[in-house]
Amino acid sequence: MTETRLPTLSRRALLGGTTAALSLPFIRPAAAQGAPIKVGVLHSLSGTMAISETALRDTVLMMVEWINGKGGILGRRVEAVVVDPASNWPLFAEKARELLQVHKVDVTFGCWTSVSRKSVLPVFEELNGLLFYPVQYEGEEESRNIFYTGAAPNQQALPAVDYMMSADGGGAKRIALLGTDYVYPRTTNRILRGYLNSKGIADADIMEEYTPFGHSDWQGIVSRVKRFAGEGKRTAIVSTINGDANVPFYRELGNQGIKAEDIPCVAFSVGEEELAGIDTKPLVGHLAAWNYFMSVKSPANAEFIEMWHKFIRNPRRVTNDPMEATLIGFKMWTQAVAKAGTPAVDKVREAMIGQKLDAPSGYTVEMHANHHLSKPVMIGEIQADGQFNIVYKTPNAIPAENWSRFIPENANRRRG
Repeated sequence: MTETRLPTLSRRALLGGTTAALSLPFIRPAAAQGAPIKVGVLHSLSGTMAISETALRDTVLMMVEWINGKGGILGRRVEAVVVDPASNWPLFAEKARELLQVHKVDVTFGCWTSVSRKSVLPVFEELNGLLFYPVQYEGEEESRNIFYTGAAPNQQALPAVDYMMSADGGGAKRIALLGTDYVYPRTTNRILRGYLNSKGIADADIMEEYTPFGHSDWQGIVSRVKRFAGEGKRTAIVSTINGDANVPFYRELGNQGIKAEDIPCVAFSVGEEELAGIDTKPLVGHLAAWNYFMSVKSPANAEFIEMWHKFIRNPRRVTNDPMEATLIGFKMWTQAVAKAGTPAVDKVREAMIGQKLDAPSGYTVEMHANHHLSKPVMIGEIQADGQFNIVYKTPNAIPAENWSRFIPENANRRRG
């Protein structure tokens, strides 16, 4: 059994610092009394998804330090219990059960891929645990034991495709759907295919390909995209590629000279953290659709970035959308615990509905009865420095429609 509890281990041991001489202090304990409130952290720290999920583990630890610096919650300090499901989907369920039954956590923040979330969902429902899930996903789900702080398709995928088909986005008439082979890309692309058909895009003008996690040989697929785009219609790539496969994918785009002005690519799972390991100069002008970018100018974002750099002890480390969603979920959870007067799941679940927060995105976001947030939609262009220039954003936060009208069997379900 592997666990990490704070504040009994130093930040250095948990953050995996690269400088041997660096000695990070212990996380300051709160001045609170009584049994700690336990927070589970269920993110992959090894395997193909570690490139994305490690920063979310660190974000939760930062928020634990933040709340303990304020004296904890309800006069009690908060303690994090960290486990590593290692990008192994069945192991996610085992680790979720360990957090709930062995460590008796009051809440868990975790998962990235939909397959990991679907692996743990029955465990949280069986044991009446509470999971905050911070990543965009395909929708078609609603659970009393999960709060979804990432985007539903109407808050990311559909607006992104609208933008790519618009004059500002290049006026695409053909779409190449490239994804990792699991539930999120396949379901999202099913929704997108129905949406594109409704907009007059025929199936012959939609290319769809999937690759396994960790896929590294992109030469053939990128070549096929070039041939697809060379048949006389303006083409765009919509990417639901996840994890470390993005590094060789973007490298191959550069190798084959695919520039944004020729075949623009919009990604749903690539943000600042993923770009930190890539030479972004050949990728300038390609796009990502999120609900937050580090380049947002707002007081709440300046505070978020300052908090992150102070915690991580590295001013070059970036923030990204799932980190913001983690922060939002954590702060809303603390507000709900304070309102309920207890960390008990049933009381917190009730208190979560209607919680509001002035988010780093610069928008006020709200938790709705379907356990999804209202969120803004933003589209950003990759810059040479690995940041994004925001080229589009909605005027207001948009409520999530977690059931899509383009999935026939769920078309009549309540969407908001």
